[in-house]
Order: sequence, then C-alpha cells, then structure tokens
Amino acid sequence: MEKEYTTAYKYAKAKKRVEKIKGFYIHLIVTVLIIPVLIFINLKFVPSYHWFYYPIIGMLIGVFFHWLGIFGIEKIGLGKDWEERKIKEFLENNNNGR
Repeated sequence: MEKEYTTAYKYAKAKKRVEKIKGFYIHLIVTVLIIPVLIFINLKFVPSYHWFYYPIIGMLIGVFFHWLGIFGIEKIGLGKDWEERKIKEFLENNNNGR
C-alpha cells in the first residue's frame, strides 16, 4: 500500500514538473513570436522612434525569471532537493533536543 502511495506521489510530482516546464516553453515560444511583430509595428508606424526595445526587454526579463523559477534555482543549489534536505535536517535536530 505504501509503495503504491509513493509511486503515485512521485508520478504526480513528475507530472507537475513537466507541466511547469511546458509552461516555460510556451512562454518562450510566445515571446519569440511576439518580438518580430512588435518590431514590425514599430518600424511600420513610428520609424523615427524605436520604442520596441522596452517591451522586448520586459518580455525577456519575464522569460528569464520564469526560467529561473523552473530551472535556475536548482542550478544554484536552492531547489526542491535543498528544501527537502533542510526540512529533514530541522526535523532531525528537533528530534535530538535542539
């Protein structure tokens, strides 16, 4: 019974992770598709002022933080594994009377 629960938990966790990664890739694709549209609109209607840099920078910052939330935090060592290790550490310390 416990093994089935563990397997189901791992499956649900993996499925959630895949959905987050899929969301990031959709965000990235939409950003890549919108950038040329913004450039075209800007150069077509206001060629004397290049305002397209501002929304592009904002969108790229958004993509960066989305990436950081999905992949980057783990790369710098502060992902879910780190959280689980810290929780176990605090529980062990609490059980030892600290």
